[in-house]
Amino acid sequence: MVDWRSLGVKVFADVLRDSTRPKRSSRRRTTSRTRARTASSTQVRGRHLGYAPKLDGAADPGEIVWTWVGYEEGNGQGKDRPVLVVGRDGDELLGLMLSSNAGREGQRGWLGLGAGSWDAERRSSWIRLDRVLSVPEHGIRREGAVLDRARFDLVADALREDYGWR
Repeated sequence: MVDWRSLGVKVFADVLRDSTRPKRSSRRRTTSRTRARTASSTQVRGRHLGYAPKLDGAADPGEIVWTWVGYEEGNGQGKDRPVLVVGRDGDELLGLMLSSNAGREGQRGWLGLGAGSWDAERRSSWIRLDRVLSVPEHGIRREGAVLDRARFDLVADALREDYGWR
Protein backbone atom coordinates (compact mmCIF):
# COMPACT_ATOMS: atom_id res chain seq x y z
CA MET A 1 0.00 0.00 0.00
CA VAL A 2 1.25 3.51 -0.85
CA ASP A 3 1.96 5.80 2.06
CA TRP A 4 0.52 8.97 0.52
CA ARG A 5 1.51 11.12 3.46
CA SER A 6 5.25 10.39 3.20
CA LEU A 7 5.09 10.57 -0.59
CA GLY A 8 3.49 14.03 -0.29
CA VAL A 9 6.26 15.18 2.07
CA LYS A 10 8.92 13.90 -0.36
CA VAL A 11 7.31 15.65 -3.35
CA PHE A 12 6.98 18.89 -1.35
CA ALA A 13 10.67 18.66 -0.33
CA ASP A 14 11.71 18.10 -3.97
CA VAL A 15 9.65 21.07 -5.17
CA LEU A 16 11.05 23.29 -2.42
CA ARG A 17 14.63 22.24 -3.20
CA ASP A 18 14.19 22.84 -6.95
CA SER A 19 12.62 26.26 -6.41
CA THR A 20 15.59 27.49 -4.37
CA ARG A 21 18.25 26.36 -6.85
CA PRO A 22 19.65 28.97 -9.23
CA LYS A 23 18.09 28.58 -12.65
CA ARG A 24 20.44 27.46 -15.40
CA SER A 25 19.79 28.77 -18.82
CA SER A 26 20.83 27.05 -22.00
CA ARG A 27 21.17 30.47 -23.54
CA ARG A 28 24.59 32.09 -23.60
CA ARG A 29 25.01 34.78 -21.00
CA THR A 30 25.68 38.25 -22.31
CA THR A 31 26.86 41.32 -20.55
CA SER A 32 26.89 44.97 -21.39
CA ARG A 33 30.67 44.71 -21.55
CA THR A 34 32.14 45.08 -25.01
CA ARG A 35 34.32 42.14 -25.80
CA ALA A 36 37.32 41.71 -28.02
CA ARG A 37 36.55 39.37 -30.87
CA THR A 38 39.26 37.03 -32.12
CA ALA A 39 40.25 36.02 -35.61
CA SER A 40 41.20 32.46 -36.37
CA SER A 41 44.88 33.29 -36.64
CA THR A 42 47.32 36.10 -37.07
CA GLN A 43 47.95 35.06 -40.68
CA VAL A 44 44.26 35.38 -41.51
CA ARG A 45 44.09 38.90 -40.05
CA GLY A 46 47.46 40.02 -41.41
CA ARG A 47 47.37 43.72 -42.13
CA HIS A 48 49.65 46.68 -42.47
CA LEU A 49 51.50 47.56 -39.31
CA GLY A 50 51.82 51.09 -38.09
CA TYR A 51 53.44 52.90 -35.20
CA ALA A 52 51.68 56.14 -34.34
CA PRO A 53 51.08 56.43 -30.58
CA LYS A 54 49.41 59.60 -29.29
CA LEU A 55 48.05 59.60 -25.75
CA ASP A 56 44.98 61.56 -26.78
CA GLY A 57 42.19 59.33 -25.50
CA ALA A 58 41.90 57.38 -28.76
CA ALA A 59 43.77 54.10 -29.12
CA ASP A 60 46.54 54.18 -31.72
CA PRO A 61 49.04 51.61 -33.03
CA GLY A 62 51.96 51.39 -30.62
CA GLU A 63 49.82 51.91 -27.52
CA ILE A 64 49.00 49.31 -24.93
CA VAL A 65 45.38 49.60 -23.87
CA TRP A 66 43.13 47.62 -21.55
CA THR A 67 40.06 45.75 -22.73
CA TRP A 68 38.09 42.64 -21.83
CA VAL A 69 39.42 39.54 -23.60
CA GLY A 70 37.49 36.28 -23.65
CA TYR A 71 39.21 33.00 -22.93
CA GLU A 72 39.93 30.79 -25.93
CA GLU A 73 37.47 28.18 -24.69
CA GLY A 74 34.69 30.52 -25.80
CA ASN A 75 32.72 29.90 -22.63
CA GLY A 76 31.78 33.56 -22.13
CA GLN A 77 34.43 34.05 -19.48
CA GLY A 78 37.55 36.21 -19.69
CA LYS A 79 39.29 39.10 -18.02
CA ASP A 80 40.64 42.59 -18.54
CA ARG A 81 44.00 42.43 -20.23
CA PRO A 82 46.58 44.75 -21.68
CA VAL A 83 46.54 44.66 -25.48
CA LEU A 84 49.09 46.15 -27.87
CA VAL A 85 47.34 47.95 -30.73
CA VAL A 86 49.18 47.02 -33.94
CA GLY A 87 46.79 48.30 -36.59
CA ARG A 88 43.25 49.06 -37.68
CA ASP A 89 40.61 47.43 -39.82
CA GLY A 90 38.01 50.16 -40.35
CA ASP A 91 36.66 51.15 -36.94
CA GLU A 92 38.06 48.01 -35.34
CA LEU A 93 41.43 47.99 -33.61
CA LEU A 94 43.73 45.04 -34.18
CA GLY A 95 45.61 44.06 -31.07
CA LEU A 96 47.76 41.39 -29.48
CA MET A 97 47.23 40.44 -25.86
CA LEU A 98 49.91 40.57 -23.20
CA SER A 99 50.46 38.19 -20.32
CA SER A 100 52.61 38.45 -17.22
CA ASN A 101 52.63 34.66 -16.84
CA ALA A 102 56.32 33.69 -16.75
CA GLY A 103 55.36 30.26 -18.12
CA ARG A 104 55.06 31.94 -21.53
CA GLU A 105 58.85 32.21 -21.75
CA GLY A 106 60.00 30.15 -24.73
CA GLN A 107 56.47 29.10 -25.75
CA ARG A 108 55.71 29.07 -29.44
CA GLY A 109 53.71 32.11 -30.53
CA TRP A 110 54.85 34.27 -27.58
CA LEU A 111 57.51 36.97 -27.58
CA GLY A 112 59.12 38.43 -24.47
CA LEU A 113 58.66 42.19 -24.11
CA GLY A 114 60.12 42.78 -20.67
CA ALA A 115 58.57 45.09 -18.09
CA GLY A 116 56.69 48.29 -18.76
CA SER A 117 54.40 50.89 -17.29
CA TRP A 118 51.29 49.03 -18.53
CA ASP A 119 51.77 46.69 -15.54
CA ALA A 120 51.40 48.40 -12.16
CA GLU A 121 53.81 45.89 -10.59
CA ARG A 122 56.32 46.25 -13.44
CA ARG A 123 56.34 42.50 -14.09
CA SER A 124 57.86 41.14 -17.27
CA SER A 125 55.33 40.58 -20.03
CA TRP A 126 55.00 38.38 -23.07
CA ILE A 127 52.92 39.15 -26.15
CA ARG A 128 50.93 36.55 -28.02
CA LEU A 129 51.66 36.77 -31.73
CA ASP A 130 49.37 34.06 -33.11
CA ARG A 131 46.00 35.40 -31.93
CA VAL A 132 44.82 38.76 -33.22
CA LEU A 133 42.05 40.49 -31.34
CA SER A 134 39.59 42.68 -33.15
CA VAL A 135 38.40 45.28 -30.66
CA PRO A 136 35.73 47.91 -31.33
CA GLU A 137 37.13 51.34 -30.54
CA HIS A 138 34.46 51.85 -27.86
CA GLY A 139 35.57 48.58 -26.24
CA ILE A 140 38.81 50.12 -24.97
CA ARG A 141 38.59 50.97 -21.29
CA ARG A 142 41.78 52.86 -20.78
CA GLU A 143 45.13 53.59 -22.28
CA GLY A 144 47.95 51.94 -20.41
CA ALA A 145 51.19 53.03 -22.01
CA VAL A 146 53.13 53.59 -25.18
CA LEU A 147 55.37 50.70 -26.19
CA ASP A 148 58.74 52.11 -27.18
CA ARG A 149 59.63 51.95 -30.86
CA ALA A 150 62.42 49.37 -30.43
CA ARG A 151 60.11 46.82 -28.79
CA PHE A 152 57.28 47.59 -31.23
CA ASP A 153 59.71 46.89 -34.07
CA LEU A 154 60.57 43.50 -32.53
CA VAL A 155 56.87 42.63 -32.52
CA ALA A 156 56.42 43.99 -36.07
CA ASP A 157 59.42 42.02 -37.37
CA ALA A 158 58.04 38.78 -35.87
CA LEU A 159 54.59 39.45 -37.38
CA ARG A 160 56.10 40.13 -40.80
CA GLU A 161 58.47 37.16 -40.75
CA ASP A 162 56.23 34.51 -39.19
CA TYR A 163 52.69 35.66 -40.05
CA GLY A 164 52.87 37.56 -43.34
CA TRP A 165 52.04 41.07 -42.10
CA ARG A 166 53.25 44.04 -44.13
